[in-house]
Amino acid sequence: MESGLITFIGATTENPSFEVVGALLSRAQVYVLKSLDEAGLAALLERALSLGGLGIALEEEGGKLLLAQADGDGRRLLNLLEQLATAMRAAGRESADAAFVGEALAPSRRRFDKGGDAFYDQISALHKSVRGSNPDASLYWFCRMLDGGADPLYLGRRILRMAVEDVGLADPRALNTALEAVATYERLGSPEGELALAQAVIYLACAPKSNAVYAAFGAAKRFVAEDGSRPVPVHLRNAPTKLMKELGFGREYRYAHDEPEAYAAGERYFPDELPRDPRFYQPTPRGVEARIGERLAHFRQLDRAAGKQDAREDD
Repeated sequence: MESGLITFIGATTENPSFEVVGALLSRAQVYVLKSLDEAGLAALLERALSLGGLGIALEEEGGKLLLAQADGDGRRLLNLLEQLATAMRAAGRESADAAFVGEALAPSRRRFDKGGDAFYDQISALHKSVRGSNPDASLYWFCRMLDGGADPLYLGRRILRMAVEDVGLADPRALNTALEAVATYERLGSPEGELALAQAVIYLACAPKSNAVYAAFGAAKRFVAEDGSRPVPVHLRNAPTKLMKELGFGREYRYAHDEPEAYAAGERYFPDELPRDPRFYQPTPRGVEARIGERLAHFRQLDRAAGKQDAREDD
């Protein structure tokens, strides 16, 4: 390819970034073919009718309906036109209006590949609409995916992910709402159960947003992956045997429920060798999480009053 010895030409309905070997992709030019717009479909329809082989005519409204059902796909348009021609010959008609087109052609789902770019682009649009607190756009993309044939339970799993990733502790009820919606769909099936999923989508879109749990989890995972395997402090170890008790395991542990406010002020729970206590979770000032932040700040004040070294906390 580099020397010009061969000319490589390929076509795929998949995303070449994932499906074409990188060495080939880096040496090729990629042309993205987009869906036909209404003008392009209309030109294709006019050309097909002008050939005369079908021997049919379309009224204006019937043609518009046919173009709408093609949904930007030229091949689908030609297939639908052939189906329509067959139905017209069977009915002894030479011209088709919108009513006949609607009766002759079964409602077809929109283009939806259930695993390719269109699928993931639409689930991305749904997720980002929920994150952006736009219930109308969220509902639109949810219905687009259902209309395209997406598995409602797959959408349910994505809704659960949205509840924990984008709402989190700003509204802990969001996860329960999503779980109940999925359970309702499993009980009722389609189409009745889809309403419960739609309710969850709207609830999540309208809920206060926080990705603090998502960010904290990621930060903690990175920290653990990069840090060594530090031993558990002796006062936090379990002591189910006499020998372990003699070794001092758990001896100096302070049972939080026996402390004022059920909080052992000044107690440390990280490994002793860590120079600082990392602060992974940073509550947002939104929804329930705002109150969580206030409570944690109060606990830090109790720690300082108990003489805990501020230098050991990573602010």
